[in-house]
Amino acid sequence: MATASPAPGTLTEGPVWEHRSQQLLWVDITAGLVHRGTLVARADGTGLPDVAPAGTLAFAGTVGAVVPSWSGALLTAVGTSIVSTGPSGTETVTVLPPEGDGIRRRFNDAACDPVGRLFVGTMALDVTPEAGTLYRLDPWGLSPVVAPVTISNGLAWSPDGRSMYYADSPTGRVDVFNYDLVTGTPSRRRPFASLTGGVPDGLTVDAHGNVWVAVWGAGEVRAYTPDGVPFAVVDVPAAHVSSCTFAGPELDVLVISTAREELSPAQLRRQPDSGRLFVCRPGITGQTPSLHDDPKTETTA
Repeated sequence: MATASPAPGTLTEGPVWEHRSQQLLWVDITAGLVHRGTLVARADGTGLPDVAPAGTLAFAGTVGAVVPSWSGALLTAVGTSIVSTGPSGTETVTVLPPEGDGIRRRFNDAACDPVGRLFVGTMALDVTPEAGTLYRLDPWGLSPVVAPVTISNGLAWSPDGRSMYYADSPTGRVDVFNYDLVTGTPSRRRPFASLTGGVPDGLTVDAHGNVWVAVWGAGEVRAYTPDGVPFAVVDVPAAHVSSCTFAGPELDVLVISTAREELSPAQLRRQPDSGRLFVCRPGITGQTPSLHDDPKTETTA
């Protein structure tokens, strides 16, 4: 385990590997930032890479997630909008439909299924229970697929695309769905893993189908077999572990994001690297990341 060079963020989240450009993307949710970096060698003899900052995009609002697309544009969940940033600038793809209940919401975590459909979840700003929804972005707009949820978080698919893993954090569980790749429809939701000592946040699935879960409040990433059996724990020197992804040319580097949010001054003195990225090699490789198939998305105001 090694600490990466980029400065700590407040709510560092959502690392994702863009395999074509060989770059890492991650967000700082409350600061409204999307960061980009490259993996570089470090001189400390550990054999682990460092992350060299390669640019930042700033938005006027929270940034729940960033997802790269086949066109090279980035899809970013900004407040209640999904925006696309490419060579021609930034444009709105879609906006969260109003629900008429007075609850203020924002987009949170997002990911693409194996054929490039974007899924993005929401939560209430005041964390009102069951005020969130997991949506699929279709050519005609946002389609709800899982509701109600409270804090829509980690989302990933098995290597064969037949299972979808999902964390609504306050439940304390990761659930698994059967998944129809043809229609993009999850079904038959059931518990996959129940967590204690923390809550599930972001997650990723490796090339063998194991599920790696960032456990907020526990300072750990926990790994489970496809049958839901715990088999590995990665200790992280920061309590609020927010997400993880496999990165690097061989997809053998686990990049872990952490947060400073909700930590007291005393806790920050004990965990000074909270909010930073960490890297390790757990001895297993990830899947080639799924990119958004943006030609199928129609831009709307």
